[in-house]
Amino acid sequence: MSQQIIYLLPVLIPIFLSILIKITWEIQQLRYPILLSGPILALWSVYKLQQNSDFMSSSINIFDIFTNIGISLGLEPISFVFIIMVNSLWLVATLYSYGYMRTNNEKRLGNFFSFFAIAIGCANGAALSSNLLTLFIFYELLTVSTYPLVTHKGDEQSKQSGRKYLLILLGTSLCFFLPAMGYVYYLSGNLDFVSGGLLTTTLSGMEVNNVAISILLVLFIFGISKAAVMPFHSWLPAAMVAPTPVSALLHAVAVVKVGVFSIIKVLVYIFGLDILLGLFSVDLMIYICGFTIITTSVIALKQDNLKKLLAYSTISQLSYVVIAILILTPSAIIAASMHLVAHAISKITLFFAAGAIYSSTGYTKISEMDGIGKNLRVISIAFTLGAMSLVGIPLLVGFTSKWYIVQSSVDVGQWFILLIITISTLLNIGYFSPIIYKFFFKNELKEVSFKTLPKDITLSIVICCVLMVILFLQPNLVMEVISNVK
Repeated sequence: MSQQIIYLLPVLIPIFLSILIKITWEIQQLRYPILLSGPILALWSVYKLQQNSDFMSSSINIFDIFTNIGISLGLEPISFVFIIMVNSLWLVATLYSYGYMRTNNEKRLGNFFSFFAIAIGCANGAALSSNLLTLFIFYELLTVSTYPLVTHKGDEQSKQSGRKYLLILLGTSLCFFLPAMGYVYYLSGNLDFVSGGLLTTTLSGMEVNNVAISILLVLFIFGISKAAVMPFHSWLPAAMVAPTPVSALLHAVAVVKVGVFSIIKVLVYIFGLDILLGLFSVDLMIYICGFTIITTSVIALKQDNLKKLLAYSTISQLSYVVIAILILTPSAIIAASMHLVAHAISKITLFFAAGAIYSSTGYTKISEMDGIGKNLRVISIAFTLGAMSLVGIPLLVGFTSKWYIVQSSVDVGQWFILLIITISTLLNIGYFSPIIYKFFFKNELKEVSFKTLPKDITLSIVICCVLMVILFLQPNLVMEVISNVK
């Protein structure tokens, strides 16, 4: 098998699957096997890729676009963790989605699963990007491919949310991300991800314009608006009109995760930690992320719609990752990467549980959910575990990632970050604990007819809960890989 094919497989498998879904969807007996084969084959392709490449020492140029610039793919530690996470959660999300979409009589299932697969292919392409141009292309393709998912229901509200989704994500990319990429090329003559940082390496020994580098940092963080740092965050709550599996895709599997992943990649491999030390914009972005964390947590306190509450929670948690990487130490890179994974698993559990509640009861509002834990016991326990993980309770992976962020901030005397995390944790408790209390300790407001949930919905949720515990017990599964970052 040629090197090019090995690197392209994680991208091509989901794309091929999307075509196969469209062709064979009417053959009902083939639906489930074909849907599950995609993530399984994608994980196999990542395994083959890891066997055939050394971290940061090998990449492959697919084709050139300009001099020294082309589509180039490679594998490095952060990419490896990210792509394993994406495709593992794709498998779980497929199990869940198949049960959810049938239970709720959603239309155009073939289209849904086809675009879902394309989105995963784009996320895999972003993960394997070995230069900034390749990352930018897959980042934009991910935006376009998820638009049909956001507007899946086809009503006016979905269309309005879709327009807002495209406007903010494409607008910030073209106005901030693209010019920032152009300036990097102007400074360095290429766009490659380089161990130690492209700019740190290229500008070593030269006089550096700190103001320009500071502005460049701001452009990248705001331009990568999938990370949902305020004020470019409103697309995320708006997109909650989509079916719950789409919400899970947006929040946990691909979209926002590609956002924070891209920021980590840019800071580590384009800037390099050394060149960022002492820049005023680093402190500025820490304060903006802190503001984002607290403000969106306060907004979450006031939400009655469960999915919107989870959306504002996501915005807050994404800024945890950004604020962690801005600590600018090797341990902070590990902490940021760990929280990326922890949030993905915890949040997909919460969205799956929210969707299961809707599928069984038709409820979307928290005020309607008194006493449902007595009938939906497994689902309610899973929601509780996901919430406890995000709060940072021991025995769940969210505790591990929060602990490492706290430890990294204390090591460098970043007391502001420590304060933000403390306040945020209290706010997390503030908006999750009333929901859990309603589930288990309130009597039902009225007689409810509970639909029996398909086994694939329940199984996928249980798998997520098990993963939260496993990664708490074995954090080295992530940390040992990330520790190879240079």
